[in-house]
Amino acid sequence: MNLLSHHLFTWTNSLSRATPVLHGPARVFATYGVVLFGMALLVALWQARHASDTALASVGWAGLGTLVALGVNQPVGALFAEPRPYAGHPEVLVLVSRTTDWSFPSDHSVMAGACAVGLLVAARQHRAFRRLALLAVVAAALMAVDRVYVGAHYPLDVVAGLMLGGAVSAAGWLALRWLLVPVAAWLRRLPGVQSVFQARVGSGPEPGSAAMGPA
Repeated sequence: MNLLSHHLFTWTNSLSRATPVLHGPARVFATYGVVLFGMALLVALWQARHASDTALASVGWAGLGTLVALGVNQPVGALFAEPRPYAGHPEVLVLVSRTTDWSFPSDHSVMAGACAVGLLVAARQHRAFRRLALLAVVAAALMAVDRVYVGAHYPLDVVAGLMLGGAVSAAGWLALRWLLVPVAAWLRRLPGVQSVFQARVGSGPEPGSAAMGPA
């Protein structure tokens, strides 16, 4: 698997050399694309102001779970201690700033995977989040490919990152939902916050969500 990852990286790096017209957009997205995920979470939080406590909690966890996933990734990266592709191969074309942190798993992919899965979970609670969830999934896939294209990671690094981030986000929601929903309900009632979260509905899934039964 590691050998295949190295071969795929070599092929992708050759593709990068052959497509200089893509270097600018690829560099920008690989570096600043994380902002798009933050914006998606903010939009989802704004949409959740009229949603159920469960939907609000799921959006909150989408953001918090992303931070937790990044935290989990730090000891995992130190455990494997995989150098960056360019560390031992100076001939590699690198389109972003070189760093000395570990390559496996990719932090960017962990973040993207956790955010995408978090929004998918939220979309099961309220259909208003479905479009954002779809966009996040597409953006996460593009981020993973782009991080290889710019020479920052091996393919295995980004695949592992997506899987780790998604797993932490999904498992965290299943484990902590019992706590997150009442916390969301409490936060909704805080002075100064209650006026924003108007038209409150019950704490169950929204009509049209995956949990809705037959009519």
